[in-house]
Amino acid sequence: MPLLVIGLVLAGIMAAIAFGIDWLPVAASEEAGRTDALMWFVFTASAVIFVIVVTFLVYSVWKFRAAPGDESDGPPLHGNTRLEIIWTAIPAALLVALMIFSWLVLHDNEATADDQMVIDVTGQQFTWSFVYPEQRIQTGIMRVPVDRQVKVRLHAKDVIHDFAVNDFRLKADAVPGITNTLTFTPNRLGTYQIVCQELCGLGHNTMRAKLIVMPASAYAAWLARATAQVKAAK
Repeated sequence: MPLLVIGLVLAGIMAAIAFGIDWLPVAASEEAGRTDALMWFVFTASAVIFVIVVTFLVYSVWKFRAAPGDESDGPPLHGNTRLEIIWTAIPAALLVALMIFSWLVLHDNEATADDQMVIDVTGQQFTWSFVYPEQRIQTGIMRVPVDRQVKVRLHAKDVIHDFAVNDFRLKADAVPGITNTLTFTPNRLGTYQIVCQELCGLGHNTMRAKLIVMPASAYAAWLARATAQVKAAK
């Protein structure tokens, strides 16, 4: 009975920590849902193993504690081969499952859509700039239509920066001399924050920009106005 009580108490504490706190920001992209599912799989497996191990640890400390003044050695015991096989096989199976799950998430997150649009993103101490190559539009605010896949091509002019949108669960480094890419499909309207998550200098904490997810019609209207302004400036 004490073993079961300890296990239930620990399981309750872990459940309260997991579900009683809003750990994650809003999920605003298709990739975010898949990434969150993978994260919760890892957390749940880790929590179960933690509860089992700590339950037996606490029970053993209580049940097999030495009597006051007893400084003798414990009896010699031979290992339990069956138990050793079990606690080796289960983590190995979990690792294989995690590997397969991770591959499926990565495969789906990097799949290319037919209507994919491309935006060039450049990081420079301490700002982000965005170029729409087809229309030759350059802006300091990133605008994208909802439910359409976006491919970001990352560049850096000086040091390594890190393009991150926490609500989309994505991040990638912008490295001088190298073009890195990432894709995302926003599925929630709103304004989100782009941050640099690579220490890039004294103004690192100010290196932020807005990412606005717009309805398709509103995005088309903005794109038409911005394109007309580019043509008029020539």
